[in-house]
Amino acid sequence: MTDNTYNGWTNYATWRVNLEMFDCFDVAEFLGLDLDGLSQYDLGDAFKGYAEDLIISETQEGVAQDYALAFLSDVNWYEIASHKLEEAQL
Repeated sequence: MTDNTYNGWTNYATWRVNLEMFDCFDVAEFLGLDLDGLSQYDLGDAFKGYAEDLIISETQEGVAQDYALAFLSDVNWYEIASHKLEEAQL
């Protein structure tokens, strides 16, 4: 069995998206979300929507955009949301 984890995250895509898009700022404040009572699923869904919107707004339609959006399909949004909710509790 192959271990596909990356730097403690589920996989490379999850690690990279968290690092590049969500690690450098207070995501809840940036997205205008109240973390109290927010489920990991809802927060993960908000992160996914933000990342998709960013890619669509920053790239032209075509193969590169398709590949970037496909990369997002490998991201464990629940894991990123869980990490950010734990971080907010500290």
